[in-house]
Amino acid sequence: SIEVSGDIEVPPVNQSSQLPKFFPFPTQLPQAKEWVQERRQNIRPWLQFVQSSNFKFPQSLPRLSRRYMKNIEYFQSNYIFVFLILIAYCLITSPLLLFAIAGVFYVGYKLSMRHAEGNKVTIFGHSLALAQQYGILMLISMPVFYLVGAGAAMFWVIGASFFVITLHAVFYNIDAIIEDESNFNLMQNI
Repeated sequence: SIEVSGDIEVPPVNQSSQLPKFFPFPTQLPQAKEWVQERRQNIRPWLQFVQSSNFKFPQSLPRLSRRYMKNIEYFQSNYIFVFLILIAYCLITSPLLLFAIAGVFYVGYKLSMRHAEGNKVTIFGHSLALAQQYGILMLISMPVFYLVGAGAAMFWVIGASFFVITLHAVFYNIDAIIEDESNFNLMQNI
């Protein structure tokens, strides 16, 4: 008979290693500020982003996929900013949606102020925690968002972002920029 005994230490599973390296998204709230600051610092120059001389058709399908991935990685912060611009455009062109969102934020602010003052919301003799109050607010706001067209706006923003970002990532020749930067770095090192 073979005796198998002992203590095995299981290494902790790193959640962030399971996400693709080209999209490091924060997994915990304290990292969110750092993530936003990193996105701000990684914004590439806008003149370089829209330079028309760098838009070219890819020569082959393997080059297209490589170009697409390089562009997504290199211009990630710019693409996030394009997404935010499209969200702002959608909100500006849909005033009912803007008013509905502002109303929900106002009611949420009032609930948090009431909670901070120590006033409790009681329904049927039960005191509600702040998270429960927010949950009820979200449940009540869902029909309002449906009526003002939030679903259509959300899918428009997602679709338009996907279309614009994919077009840029496929046709923008990133190889010229990366070669220029690597040559510049080599010249600096000499």
